Amino acid sequence: MATRWRLVAGVAAGGALAAATAWALREVVESFGERRRLDDDPRVAGSPQFREGVFHNTVPAALVPPGAAGRIAREMLFGKQKRHPTGAVPLRTTDLDAPDPDGAYVTWYGHSSALIEMDGRRVLFDPVWSERCSPSRLVGPRRLHPPPVPLGMLPALDAIVISHDHYDHLDLPTVRTLAREHDAPFLVPLGVGAHLRRWGIPADRVIELDWNDRAEIGGLTFIATAARHFSGRGFSRNRTLWASWVLAGRSAKIFYTGDSGYFDGYAAIGAEHGPFNATLMQIGAYGDAWPDIHMTPEEGVAAHVDLRGDVLIPLHWATFNLALHDWAEPADRVWREAKARGVRLTVPRPGQRVDVADPPAVDGWWQEVA
Repeated sequence: MATRWRLVAGVAAGGALAAATAWALREVVESFGERRRLDDDPRVAGSPQFREGVFHNTVPAALVPPGAAGRIAREMLFGKQKRHPTGAVPLRTTDLDAPDPDGAYVTWYGHSSALIEMDGRRVLFDPVWSERCSPSRLVGPRRLHPPPVPLGMLPALDAIVISHDHYDHLDLPTVRTLAREHDAPFLVPLGVGAHLRRWGIPADRVIELDWNDRAEIGGLTFIATAARHFSGRGFSRNRTLWASWVLAGRSAKIFYTGDSGYFDGYAAIGAEHGPFNATLMQIGAYGDAWPDIHMTPEEGVAAHVDLRGDVLIPLHWATFNLALHDWAEPADRVWREAKARGVRLTVPRPGQRVDVADPPAVDGWWQEVA
């Protein structure tokens, strides 16, 4: 009898493991999004950025130069960098009442997730609330601090903007929750809409833009502008477009960088669309082995100057460990470079609301937990 029960228990355990594995694999495959080629989409096929089945940068960018992969692996395993904070990252919780019909405000929620309030409207950029930026809830880079506010406590949104389809910018669970709890449309680069539609987002809530295309929502103007990056969620690359964004209204004009290497496109964007009251600039997750697709803090400051920006608000750091530099290094370097170049900088804590017209002075808060 005991042998029979052990056999039954073993079969049950094996079945449970198989079911859990199947669930995990299904979750990963679903998170990949749309996997078919989009050559038959006339807007994709007609894009100046699209040829030979993929999108291209205006300035070529290598993902990882030849021979660098081994060095990256060694550094990940044996590097001495301090890639995590030593204490709890200080968070702020801002009670957002009725939006100011005349002001412009930015609330950074960590990494590249940011809420821009302008002319009484609210626009959420690259929202990622999951514990991991990964196709799986079981593996992948994990948060170094919790979201400053629960996703369900966000105020009513007028638009949700995505810069590109990487997991640390386009998060399936977050997108589905926002689609269910808000009526706001999603503005995305060409091809990214196929992911959203596959995940059940109604087509009439998805606005896809090519570089230099624009849309008007609630009195605000959204313009998709160039970036120097790449895309891909599964095993293919560059089948969807990546973009930076210009958000313009009566009160202000703000630039959102998304992810990008430094390139001369920033000067062109600044000449055509600037000056900007604020720039939200990617300054983290850089590395010598991938210099073309992410900016260093110094390059972020240079891009801000090219764009003719007033206040620089750094993004893409502090929340996920995605590179080999020290956790605090991006903020230290951008502060040093901003002072050297006379650039107006503010470095908010995650969850802190910044009045673009009167930003708080830099106080070095991150150094206390570095």
